[in-house]
Amino acid sequence: MKIGFIGCGNMASAMIGGIINKGLYKAEEIIVSDALEESLVRAKENLGVVTTLDNKEVVEKAEIIVLSVKPQFYEIVIDQIKNVVKDEQLVITIAPGKTLGWLDEHFGKPVKLIRCMPNTPALVGEGITGICLNKLVTDAELEEAGKILNSFGSYEVVPEHLMDVVVSVSGSSPAYVFMLIEAMADAAVSDGMPRAQAYKFAAQAVLGSAKMVLETGKHPGELKDMVCSPGGTTIEAVRVLEEKGLRSGIIEAMKACTVKSRSL
Repeated sequence: MKIGFIGCGNMASAMIGGIINKGLYKAEEIIVSDALEESLVRAKENLGVVTTLDNKEVVEKAEIIVLSVKPQFYEIVIDQIKNVVKDEQLVITIAPGKTLGWLDEHFGKPVKLIRCMPNTPALVGEGITGICLNKLVTDAELEEAGKILNSFGSYEVVPEHLMDVVVSVSGSSPAYVFMLIEAMADAAVSDGMPRAQAYKFAAQAVLGSAKMVLETGKHPGELKDMVCSPGGTTIEAVRVLEEKGLRSGIIEAMKACTVKSRSL
């Protein structure tokens, strides 16, 4: 087996789907375990991967291990597998709050570790993942991990002290954007637009605006100014958003998210 996933929730399924769709590994080269048998049945039916209820079997058969369980289960899972993890295996984690130091302590021996923070747009191939790694990971292993992460979006290497910031700016931020889209659609519905059409207009506006930031390289403020004609409709809307504290609300929400991540 090329790669094994311990835990098969939404994020793991998104990662596996991207890996298979990009042809990085074949479904039969991927082994997955989960505590819930129904999750394994779904993974087998939808993705065609090899499944098992035994976390140790995943470690024994795969070259790369992805720990994709919730943070509160990490200690239990690591205790189960630490004695069968081999020196040459690469372990990728996707849990907020579990630092490289914490992971090293709980494995109790030198392990090649890459700590990742992906986000849910990976489900549609548009994820962004922040990663940091320990000194045991080679350049070749980082490149292989990068191929995995690029299969469902893109990735950036960051210093570990910024991983909690990654949680707030990308890991959790889809929720903020969904709230924005929902509010925009609610306003359009209030002004008479059918709801399905309102969601489409709002979501496409967010998608297009994000692409403009990424593809033009222009500062978001410059792009905002391009839309704001003197005495026009957009600057009036911006005035109200500034009055209501949109910027400070987002900043304070993200800072709270970062603090929470550090406490996990």
